[in-house]
Amino acid sequence: MHYGLDIGGTKMELAVFDAEFSCLERIRRETPINDYRIFLAGVVELVEMADTKYGAKGSLGIGLPGVISAQGLALSSNVPCLTGQPITADLASVLERPVALGNDCRCFAYSEARLGAGKGHSRVLGVIIGTGLGGGLCVDEERFAPNSQLAGEFGHMGLHAAVAARWQLPVLQCGCGLSGCAETIVSGNGLGRLYQHFGGHSGDTYQWLTAYRQGEDKAITTFRCFMDALGSVIAGQILVLDPDVIVLGGGLSAVDEIRTALPEAIQQHLFSHAPLAPVELAEGGPASGVRGAALLGAELCEEQGL
Repeated sequence: MHYGLDIGGTKMELAVFDAEFSCLERIRRETPINDYRIFLAGVVELVEMADTKYGAKGSLGIGLPGVISAQGLALSSNVPCLTGQPITADLASVLERPVALGNDCRCFAYSEARLGAGKGHSRVLGVIIGTGLGGGLCVDEERFAPNSQLAGEFGHMGLHAAVAARWQLPVLQCGCGLSGCAETIVSGNGLGRLYQHFGGHSGDTYQWLTAYRQGEDKAITTFRCFMDALGSVIAGQILVLDPDVIVLGGGLSAVDEIRTALPEAIQQHLFSHAPLAPVELAEGGPASGVRGAALLGAELCEEQGL
């Protein structure tokens, strides 16, 4: 059995996979964000429950937002109690098995490159458009993960100056501590901010979508600006990485209007007649990122002969 653990700022989810990485079960719990010992105890409880139910000591891989050091430390996370803690070593000691740790966006890209919409492609760019914005690159089914582990944090690059000027966008403070990050606009939260910026009555994404589908002018302007910004971000990655396929994940990837308009929005920020890689929806669905974490755990066990 193989376990993947997805850790978020409010919920953590353990997914159980069989030998072919088909998901058998997903178990959710609230994430204890302020107490490291309580966090560890919660993870141990989830894993031991799965061990007991399936009669096996499953491999374990963890995906979480933020920067992961080469030593397996979470250097920046939306779970404050994890910052700087030796998560993998502490869990491995208690659970008596090796534990792999990776960034959740990179886990998503790896999952899709190995088993999803990117399978069979040499260079796979995964893009998650959800609460935030990020992604990862895989080359020949291997993660591009240098020692700094920063590759894929393109949500924290500056928003394209021409886009900001065209729509008269404000420079916003990002949760990472920087200002003007693309994620402040190109994300679920950013979409809500845009709607308010253009005079919408709410910063709620679902209310924006309802208004857009009803033909409200402010919501339509919000959509055009959002797609312009999103297209510029992905085009920038294409110019650097030249992917063979782009795989979308995250909550906003499920919005048909966004997914349908994206290729043209990207093309507007590329050279005339430049070929555009196909843009695909993740085949792994909501469990794709946690499946990538499970893949990391399985590989670590294999490397150690377990």
